[in-house]
Amino acid sequence: MNFGGCDDIRFEKKHHCGVIILTRPKALNAINNAMVEAISAALNAWQDDADVRHIIIKGEGRAFSAGGDLLDLYKNHQSGDLHFAFFRNEYRLNARMGVYPKPIIALINGIVMGGGVGISIHGRFRVMTENAVFAMPEVGIGFFPDVGGSHFLPRLPKKFGHYLALTGERIRVGDAIKSGLATHYVPADALDELEEALAVAKDAATVLEQYASQQTCPPAKLDHDEIERLFSFDTLSAIIDGLRSEQESNPVAGAILTALLTKSPTSVAVAYQQLQTGAHISLADCMRMEYRILVRMLQGHEFYEGIRAVIVDKCNKPIWQPATLAEVSQQNVDAYFSSLGPDELTGVVEAR
Repeated sequence: MNFGGCDDIRFEKKHHCGVIILTRPKALNAINNAMVEAISAALNAWQDDADVRHIIIKGEGRAFSAGGDLLDLYKNHQSGDLHFAFFRNEYRLNARMGVYPKPIIALINGIVMGGGVGISIHGRFRVMTENAVFAMPEVGIGFFPDVGGSHFLPRLPKKFGHYLALTGERIRVGDAIKSGLATHYVPADALDELEEALAVAKDAATVLEQYASQQTCPPAKLDHDEIERLFSFDTLSAIIDGLRSEQESNPVAGAILTALLTKSPTSVAVAYQQLQTGAHISLADCMRMEYRILVRMLQGHEFYEGIRAVIVDKCNKPIWQPATLAEVSQQNVDAYFSSLGPDELTGVVEAR
């Protein structure tokens, strides 16, 4: 089946299942605009196909998808093209997957970050194996946890979404299961059999329960109760003060503070505010809010400085402006959230 996307993505129809396969393993299945448009076209076709009961999405190689194609965005910026169209299409797709009427099942057997999270987290089921590595690392490159991060991160229990958003730290399957990021654990060597069972099944949920092996899932490595305690303050500055007060006596607080303070101060402040707001609005409204932030990020300094330091020069020494959280004013943060007027994101599918 061909819905576009050239050699970067492949589509199959197996009995009752539509299958989306990301086929850019050398690029860790990084998402580009052609892939986004192709996935949207496939969802259009399969929504009205009575034979298709559910959708599987998976990636080739050692990654489900490590995010968006950041180097491509950097090159576009260098040539004067801010590439808003990609993000408009991506955000519309993220919102649509969140309300798609048929179950979407992400089979995550490797790295899932950023844009890869956006095409997996909003579906009904997220199956992870022992090889899964999850992160929303955007604040480390001067960006923000987008693709619906405003919606799903603040809804994770025990402030775990705040931890992920503000530190950008990676987690494995045990913590993903404990926090609800993953709905099922299935060993990697059982994925092919699971996919075949889903193809002939009319009810995905029943099959997933049959194959899930929660009792053999690797345990969570993080203390979620301690994370909740450390992030349960009313302001970002209070969280930072609390971490500083414990950094010498509490290794968990010290590690979190160290991770947080290496990130873009602007990005951390924006991410905190987006989670506070996103906790109380719909996915569609979150995508509109994120587009406002996105436009300001693409017009600013931090994102491209982060890509330069991490991906282009690979020095891992970004020069953030401003350099500290104390220098980031509330007025500066609020500007990221202000209306775009006639340039607001449109065409976002609402929940019925």
